[in-house]
Amino acid sequence: MDTLLKIVQTINSYTADYILVVLLIATGIFFTVRTRFVQIRCFGEGMKKVFGQFSLRGGKQKNGLSSFQALATAIAAQVGTGNIVGACGAILIGGPGAIFWMWIIAFLGMATIYAEAVLAQKTRAVDEDGNASGGPVYYIKEAFKGRFGKILAGFFAIAATLALGFMGAMVQSNSIGEATFNATGIQPWIIGIVVAVLSSIIFVGGVNRIASVTEKLVPFMAFFYIVACLAIIVVRIQYIPETLGMIFKYAFQPQAIIGGGLGAALKAAISQGAKRGLFSNEAGMGSTPHAHALAKVEKPHDQGVAAMIGVFIDTFVVLTLTALTVISTLYAGGGILSGGSAEGVSKSNMAQIAFGSVFGEQVGGIVVAICLFFFAFSTIIGWNLFGKINFTYLFGKKASIVYSIVSIAFIFLGSCLSNDLVWELTDMFNYLMVIPNVIAIIALSKLVADAAKSAKAKKNKKAEPQE
Repeated sequence: MDTLLKIVQTINSYTADYILVVLLIATGIFFTVRTRFVQIRCFGEGMKKVFGQFSLRGGKQKNGLSSFQALATAIAAQVGTGNIVGACGAILIGGPGAIFWMWIIAFLGMATIYAEAVLAQKTRAVDEDGNASGGPVYYIKEAFKGRFGKILAGFFAIAATLALGFMGAMVQSNSIGEATFNATGIQPWIIGIVVAVLSSIIFVGGVNRIASVTEKLVPFMAFFYIVACLAIIVVRIQYIPETLGMIFKYAFQPQAIIGGGLGAALKAAISQGAKRGLFSNEAGMGSTPHAHALAKVEKPHDQGVAAMIGVFIDTFVVLTLTALTVISTLYAGGGILSGGSAEGVSKSNMAQIAFGSVFGEQVGGIVVAICLFFFAFSTIIGWNLFGKINFTYLFGKKASIVYSIVSIAFIFLGSCLSNDLVWELTDMFNYLMVIPNVIAIIALSKLVADAAKSAKAKKNKKAEPQE
């Protein structure tokens, strides 16, 4: 395992520090300009689409999902361990300034995910029974006809199956197991069995049961976590200005807190912001388009603006609350990490230490364990669906039972393996998904620009005074 870990870490260091940073930032800028800042222009419209259709009882939809159910399924996948463990890892390695770069990646990612959702809607397939399916494999083949498109789509499908259905499930169960063990002393493998059983019950019900669970689970888990974080922020309110100052200061001077030269420290801060930002909001990764393709909407633009709000909630609300909580307790006001020493602190226990500093060690550990359980479990549900879509694309519907059995085995296995190895393997396959996905959405950027332009023209026409 140690040898494998070193190999994967080497691959990821080059991929994240160079290819990933360039791709995510460049693609985000490209679509921000191409759509004329759709994330700003249509932000209000997106909020209305999401919260105007908010419901905990969307019901079983015939041949698809409601727009909110599709978004809830996407958010369930987005809001996971990346918002707690991932954010803590970014802060620990890249300093508080890594959060600033996660914000930048998320702002640009709102335009990227708009493109993904629009293309997922435009290229989705409907079978003879009226059931819709879609995702990157469909728009990759639309972008590149012939053999090259099939090869690229197949490459994405393999990476997505491994990253989401198998390796991704391991990360989530691993985080649940570690957090629960730290808080209660219950062995991780026991938690692994419980999570695997609960997951299998939901998987059996198919896409409609998944949507039914996520539309109820996502609002509840978000509310619980937000209240817990706000309680800590209120207690540490005097340190919030210092906390915000550290985020902006160490975004450009990270060497002052993590050591090393300016160049190496800045690269660490930006790369941590990029790769943990990707793992958190998933914009550009090609995972959430699988859910957005299933939404029943009037036009692709409608689901595109709803998808943007998913990134906003994930990063600018949930992840930011994690950052304010951790930095205000562990860094600001002479916290235990203010001098840069991180002895005894890891990305796995960092949030529990932060919560424990206010609630008490035992209560803080339990609160984080509960939050991580809901976050990670919801991600397992969403990612399993996305992985299944790609596995079915590769091997057909009859093979789906094999996929389900293997994915459940990986959920249990993740609770027993090394934390670092599981994270590094997931990162590697996540990065592999990004490359074909980004190439395809850029190739089809005209369709995205036309969708954003036609929506703007329609909006302007409605605003014109009637004679």
